[in-house]
Amino acid sequence: MNREETQERIPAVLVHGWNSHPGIWNRLSPLLAGAEIPAWKFDFTGMRDADMPEIAEALSGYIDTTRRTAGYTGPVDIVCHSVGTCIARYLFEVLDGEARHEKVRQLIGIGPPNNGSALAELFYDPGRRAEIIGRLTGVFVPEGFDPEADRIVQDVRPGSAVMQQLRSAGTRPDITYRVIVTANPGELPAFFPLFEGRTPVQAGDGSYTATFDGDGIVPNRESALPGVSLDIISSGDAGGTTLPPPGQFCHIHLPRNPVVMDRVLEYLCLPAK
Repeated sequence: MNREETQERIPAVLVHGWNSHPGIWNRLSPLLAGAEIPAWKFDFTGMRDADMPEIAEALSGYIDTTRRTAGYTGPVDIVCHSVGTCIARYLFEVLDGEARHEKVRQLIGIGPPNNGSALAELFYDPGRRAEIIGRLTGVFVPEGFDPEADRIVQDVRPGSAVMQQLRSAGTRPDITYRVIVTANPGELPAFFPLFEGRTPVQAGDGSYTATFDGDGIVPNRESALPGVSLDIISSGDAGGTTLPPPGQFCHIHLPRNPVVMDRVLEYLCLPAK
């Protein structure tokens, strides 16, 4: 009998985002263990100079190696935060798109910039670059951050070659896509104080504005995929006693937000077939 025939749960491959690390899953991991879901944590923190396609190749190698170690050949679920979603999509839609060697049941993206990032564009805007980077330094971008030297930031710009490849490839019909985002309908500044509770967004004419329909870093429109419904988890009156505080619904904290984690776990616990 094969390992997957006796395994109760499908393994979850966890992919962190840009300027992040596998430690963002430290609150989700115990929930996965309690549900007997194997957690495979992909770590690309050592690939600081790599671009998105190179990291996608590394993700493929990690999945293959972990499969062999676990003796598992069945499907996997992919849970990604932020740019980690684009990395996983590049693997499954561009590199493996036609061959479909990778067996994936569902891809769950948390706050993903699926259509590119207006914030990445702002990093290159001569008039606002210094202001935006200054606000985010130490919170979302590292000290001394230089977008010209960051290949992932270059790849996540809406007009980049990587984003164009993802648009051309499209989603795979053999994979179920889940997109989990948040919003700030209460217009609470505490949601993401650095931007007064709003999220930067780029208009069709190239100008920038701000919206409460986002997580402070990624507007919901950037997360949307054709034919895929957004799971919009609203902070609402999140200052109450039954929900986490408003700041826990912003982009940076989403993988540790208990409401988001419950939604992820709900999807991962769906019957294998």
